[in-house]
Amino acid sequence: MGTYFLRRILLMIPTFFGSTILVFVILQLAPGGPLEQTIQRIQAGAAQQGEAGGGSSTELVGGGVITKSAMEELKRFYGFDKPVHIRYLMWLGVWPRETEHRNVIFQPEETEVRKSIGGGKFVWVKKEGESQFGVYHEDGTPHTGWFARRETANTDTNPTDETIKVTIFRREFSGILTGNLGKSYTYMQPVTDVMKPRFKVSIFFGLSGFFIAYLVCIPLGIAKALRHGSTFDLMSSMIVFVGYSVPGWALGAVLLMLLGGGSFWDIFPLGGFRSEGWEYMSLAGKIIDQLHHAILPLIAWTIGGFATLTVLMKNSILENISQDYVRTAFAKGLSEKRVIWLHTLRNSVIPLASFIGHSIGILIAGSYLIEVAFNIDGFGKMSFQAILDRDYPIVMGFLVIVVLLRLVGNILSDIALATVDPRIRFK
Repeated sequence: MGTYFLRRILLMIPTFFGSTILVFVILQLAPGGPLEQTIQRIQAGAAQQGEAGGGSSTELVGGGVITKSAMEELKRFYGFDKPVHIRYLMWLGVWPRETEHRNVIFQPEETEVRKSIGGGKFVWVKKEGESQFGVYHEDGTPHTGWFARRETANTDTNPTDETIKVTIFRREFSGILTGNLGKSYTYMQPVTDVMKPRFKVSIFFGLSGFFIAYLVCIPLGIAKALRHGSTFDLMSSMIVFVGYSVPGWALGAVLLMLLGGGSFWDIFPLGGFRSEGWEYMSLAGKIIDQLHHAILPLIAWTIGGFATLTVLMKNSILENISQDYVRTAFAKGLSEKRVIWLHTLRNSVIPLASFIGHSIGILIAGSYLIEVAFNIDGFGKMSFQAILDRDYPIVMGFLVIVVLLRLVGNILSDIALATVDPRIRFK
């Protein structure tokens, strides 16, 4: 068994890197990225300022074209100042990332400049050659934490200006392999801080919907198999497939209209995850309020999987009932209840066990449309909005979590399958 799981884990590594490389390259090369959007906003602001008679900006020349130094700063901020393969390695955390940039200007004939690095500390940046610069402590010893690099000179001012622009910076290995998913362009916060509260919401609805679906569909599938062809079987199939054919978000909108105070009954809230002041409620009040907000979203969340699980369970029961071991059990005089629940059921849940890992990966990822319909700030809504906003750190963080969930879910499916099927061995 250990060898089997070791092979599966080793197989996860190229799968993970293949998925992330593909998406990372597409995001970096796709037009309309965060850099282009920022440039458009700056140019639009400059145009509005010009129409209002506010004068021209010193940073915008040539009809709203950003200066070269400003463009370099934007590229550095969004991480587009390096080749795409270097950016990927930096995102992984195996290539040093430049942080805490400080610009230093050398006037003609100047050979050293004192620069503040924050916290009341200063460094000396010294010219050591035409393009070589060093960073030193105040006592003159080399500073091992800061590095210097000369930037392109004479870009924004008079071409005869002999000032030299130098950038000092720190280097660190920081990426997903070190637990750093980056910083959101939209929220200006670490991606983990942005995802954490939303991930909890999607886990709540995803796992709750997962358990509800299995708790309902397994008994329903057994009942339909035992009453195959009856009125109950036909009516339940019709209801299940009608629910399957209706998208969850559309059903959610209808439920809100009927039961959320829209046109009929005001029974449930019109959305949201919890009421305001939830943290100040008693334990019983918190439970009641959470259930009050969760019932309609859970119905919309789980309705789509009911048909698949129910029909899968029913067909599996019918197939196993016709097997020789079941006829032998009946021939021995065992009751129908004992044969079904002790003999047939275990073999019938094998197809459902193989579906567990896949279901967990999908459910925890959230559903954007359902979260929008119920105004729930969850994982799916956050990720979709990040795609629209070109917030690449959140998109890649979402991808990492979803890929890992799917890969781990496949292993969970194998474990569940081996648990319910004694014929399977990890060899």
